[in-house]
Amino acid sequence: MKQFHIPMPVRYGMNTILIIALLLVGHLLMESGVLPRAHANNVIQVGFFIILAVSLNLTAGYLGQLPLGHAGFMAVGAYVGAIFWRSGLLPDGASIVVGLLFAGLVAALFGVMIGIPALRLRGDYLAIITLGFGEMIRVLINNIPTVTGGAQGLLGIPRHSSFLVVYICVVITCVAVHMLMKSRHGRAILSIRENEIAAESCGINTTYYKVMAFAFSAFFAGVAGALFAGNLGILVPGEFGFMTSINILMIVVLGGMGSMAGAVIAAAILTSLPLVMQGLAHFHVISYLPGASEHIVRYILQWIAQHRMIIYALLLIIAMIAKPTGLLGNYDFSLSRILEKLIRRRNVGKAEKGGADHG
Repeated sequence: MKQFHIPMPVRYGMNTILIIALLLVGHLLMESGVLPRAHANNVIQVGFFIILAVSLNLTAGYLGQLPLGHAGFMAVGAYVGAIFWRSGLLPDGASIVVGLLFAGLVAALFGVMIGIPALRLRGDYLAIITLGFGEMIRVLINNIPTVTGGAQGLLGIPRHSSFLVVYICVVITCVAVHMLMKSRHGRAILSIRENEIAAESCGINTTYYKVMAFAFSAFFAGVAGALFAGNLGILVPGEFGFMTSINILMIVVLGGMGSMAGAVIAAAILTSLPLVMQGLAHFHVISYLPGASEHIVRYILQWIAQHRMIIYALLLIIAMIAKPTGLLGNYDFSLSRILEKLIRRRNVGKAEKGGADHG
C-alpha cells in the first residue's frame, strides 16, 4: 500500500493557520482582561525564555557544545536595544523593528568575536571561557555608568514589548532555527555534534560552522534581551549574572537537548511554575469546601506557596532522574507528521476491514 504524505504547500498552510490561531487566542486573552496582570506579564516572560532556550539549543543541543555565557549576549542586546529606543530617533513602529535588529546584530558580532577563539576549545574549557565572557560583560556594564546607568540601572526605557511583538519574535526565531537545521548547513552542524573528527575529514569546515551557529544563537539572545528591556522599562546589571545562563541551560536540558518543541514546553513550564505555586494560596475555589477540609487544603496550599522554590528545585531533580534525556529527548513536534500517521492508521484499518469482509 502506498503511504500517504501531506503535500508541502498544505503543510505550510496548516502551520500558518495554527500560528495565526494561537496569535488570535493569545491577543484575545491579553486584551480582554481575562488574564490577571501578573499572568499576562508571565506570558510575555515565557516568550523571552522560549527565544533564549531555542537559541541556546542551537549551540548546546544541535552543535553539541557547552556555552555558559548566554546571559552575556542577552545583556548586550538588552542595553543596545534600550539605549537605541531611549534615543527616540525613529517613530515607534520603525524604532521597534530597527532596535531589535540592531540589538541582535551587535550581540551576533560579540558572538563572532568570542566564538572564533572560544570554539577551538571543547567541553569544560569552552564552558569556562564563555562563563568568563558573560561575567566580563556584566562588569563592563557596571563600570560605564554614563552609557549604561551602571549599578543604579538604566531607567526610562520605552515599553515596546507587547504580546504581539514578543509573539512575532518567538515565531521568527523558531522558524529561522528550524529552516537552518533543515538546510545543508544544519546537517553540517549535526555532523559536528555526532563526530567532529569525521566531519572535518569529510571536508566540513568545523570552525566556520561552529562560529556561524554561535553567532546565530547570539543574535536571537540579543533580540530576547531587547524584548526583556522593553518589558521591564529598567535594566540592572545583576539581571544578567551567572545564574541567568544556568537557568537558560536548565530549560534546554529539561526540554531535551536538540528538541525545539522540548525547549518551548520547558520554557513555558519553568517560567510559569513559580507564579502558579505562589497563586495557590489565593485559590478561591477552596472557600466552597466544607469546614475542616477548607482549613486543611488552605494550609497545604499556603505551605506550597511559601516553599515554592524548594518544591520547584525538587521537581526539577525528580524530572531529570525520571527522564534524563529531557521531556522530549530529541523529538521535534510536527503537526503534519501526526496527521499523516492518523490517516495511515485509518487507511490500514479500512484495508484490513475490507480484506476481512472479502474473505
